[in-house]
Amino acid sequence: MTQQPRMDDLDRDILKALMNDARIPYAEMAKLFNVSPATVHVRVEKMRAAEIITGTEVVVNPKLLGYDVCCFIGINLNAARDYHSALAKLNELEEVVEAYYTTGAYNIFVKLMCKSIEELQYVLIDKLQAIDEVQSTETLISLQNPINRNVKP
Repeated sequence: MTQQPRMDDLDRDILKALMNDARIPYAEMAKLFNVSPATVHVRVEKMRAAEIITGTEVVVNPKLLGYDVCCFIGINLNAARDYHSALAKLNELEEVVEAYYTTGAYNIFVKLMCKSIEELQYVLIDKLQAIDEVQSTETLISLQNPINRNVKP
């Protein structure tokens, strides 16, 4: 089991500030937390080294880019040994934006973003279900995403 890095209240405050606005300057955080900008810099670098912070990203609005259909697909594989090759093929599908190896009813659970129901149908029939390792699928179409947040530091 991986040992969790030790974090104090200042680390958590810095992390919360960065999760709220990844572009907040270190000097601004330093004023907020009554420490020097160098202290903030050192703390952020330690969290990067410990892989608590794994990167920064731009979050886009998929609807404004034309992606109107979000769905989740439970995938059953022919055999457990098919996992790695199926995952490699799923990774090649640009419509797949997330994938999870799961217990329960499905071997793999994926999130797809498509521009239309017609595109979803094409992806399901001609791409996803055409993968030899896939035995069966179940599709759940998302109507809305009312809760979308990060974990609490």
